[in-house]
Amino acid sequence: MKKYIIYCFAMLSVLATTIHAFSQGKNNDFEISKNLDVFTELYKQLDIYYVDDVNPGELMKSGIDAMLETLDPFTNFIPEAEIEDYRLLTTGEYGGIGALIHRQGDFVVISEPYLGFPAEKNGLLAGDKILKVDDQDATGKSTDDVSKILKGEPGTSIRILVEREGIEKPFLVELQRENIKIDNIPYYGMLNDNVGYIKLTSFTQNAGAEVKKAFLELKDDHDLKGLVFDLRGNGGGLLHEAVNIVNIFSNEGELVVSTKGKDSKKNNSYYTTKKPTDLEIPLVFLVDPGSASASEIVSGAIQDLDRGIILGQRTYGKGLVQNVFPLSYNSKVKVTVAKYYIPSGRCIQAIDYSHKDDEGIAHKIPDSLISEFSTKNGRKVYDGGGIDPDIKMEPEMLSPIAMALFTKYLIFDYATKFHREHDSIPPSREFIITEDMYQDFISYVHSRDFEYTTASEKNLKKLMEVAEKEKYLDDIQDEINLLETKLMHNKDEDLLTHREQISEILKIEIASRYYYQKGKVEANLSTDPEIKMAIELIEEKQQYTSILEGIPDKAEKLD
Repeated sequence: MKKYIIYCFAMLSVLATTIHAFSQGKNNDFEISKNLDVFTELYKQLDIYYVDDVNPGELMKSGIDAMLETLDPFTNFIPEAEIEDYRLLTTGEYGGIGALIHRQGDFVVISEPYLGFPAEKNGLLAGDKILKVDDQDATGKSTDDVSKILKGEPGTSIRILVEREGIEKPFLVELQRENIKIDNIPYYGMLNDNVGYIKLTSFTQNAGAEVKKAFLELKDDHDLKGLVFDLRGNGGGLLHEAVNIVNIFSNEGELVVSTKGKDSKKNNSYYTTKKPTDLEIPLVFLVDPGSASASEIVSGAIQDLDRGIILGQRTYGKGLVQNVFPLSYNSKVKVTVAKYYIPSGRCIQAIDYSHKDDEGIAHKIPDSLISEFSTKNGRKVYDGGGIDPDIKMEPEMLSPIAMALFTKYLIFDYATKFHREHDSIPPSREFIITEDMYQDFISYVHSRDFEYTTASEKNLKKLMEVAEKEKYLDDIQDEINLLETKLMHNKDEDLLTHREQISEILKIEIASRYYYQKGKVEANLSTDPEIKMAIELIEEKQQYTSILEGIPDKAEKLD
């Protein structure tokens, strides 16, 4: 180990000298060389004199991560152990068993096996607790720890000790890892006789071709008069796939996005290069704060080119471009090299990481620096972060009881119980939570001794804490007690008051047990208010056209 560390010091010194040599003529060449020398010497002194043994790899990674955190959240070091995660983000592929997992209490639990992959083919079910992986104890481990063990080279074997509710003893599942390919499109289909729907969850390789294929199938097989394109929760991916998707609906030669950075080699403009598939069909793109990066390029370009209507909430505002560079020992570094600019010339980026306050916190671009731009038809649009929808719809907020049932996994656990007791359910779009089902769910909640705190109770507690600090609590204790009595929520009453909302979440979770990702999307289609509004827009051609022509000039706000 000592020889290895000395070798590292030597290599760092060589690196410092090399950077210095190649930096001649630059203003910061001396600073780079000096600081690398200081870092090397510091590392050496820690190894020699620190009271306990130092793990060189952990120490170096901590230092690298801390250094990169001063820049932006998207500039990251990718060690060899995390290459599978990186491959998943860029290609949608990784070596593993094909299942989502989450932490529940002391256990890591299967959230959902992917249809057609090793976990599902070998009988693993949502709700299964992972006790051991290849004789390594998984109890008390984080999802990241267990995920790293589950992932690996396709073709390699793995043994998982599983505990399942309803089965007395844990049992062993043996399976082979495969190359797992996550679909960019978990679902596409018709919302009614004339309006199609495509749900896109990522922009990995071939996303553009998959969207085109889905769109042509809907167009060829149905009397398609409009398309709802769902980008909600889509965090983005590959830039060229975003360009390919815009190209499906816009003319050849249209500017989709430009990148501008410090290095002029990173300044590029990306145009559509193929003949369009369809220039006429009405389009409504659904977005929310989870729509980022490539999702914002697509929705922003569609808006700037006046090719479709954007509906929902303002998008995330990630307008920073990353390139990945190889490092030694199969590691990589992802570096922000430029910013995105969509056809109108506006930048997507919401947070200015180049200017941080005294506490090192970056803030959103202030209103005073926001600029006005114009779409192809002359509609006013603005920079300053993300894509502001043409039609804004406020998201439905979960009631405190629904949120508690969801975050405490009571809905998840009940769906597991339901699946164990029922061999089948109707197709996802026809499935409903009946009165008997909901009463059974209420009984299940009671059996779990479920408790939660309302927002009012939380605020009252804060009031009491402040009053106690300011020595007022004794004077107002009677009023506080009265308020507590009035605010004391009735769990049974809340379960009935918010039945519709809870039933919707429950329906989606149960549908996913039988029909996986596709079922989860389908189960939500009939009651989704944004999809309903999108259908109305497509069917009301005059309103659709008026919005794209700038009449009314400002986006309509719908609650």
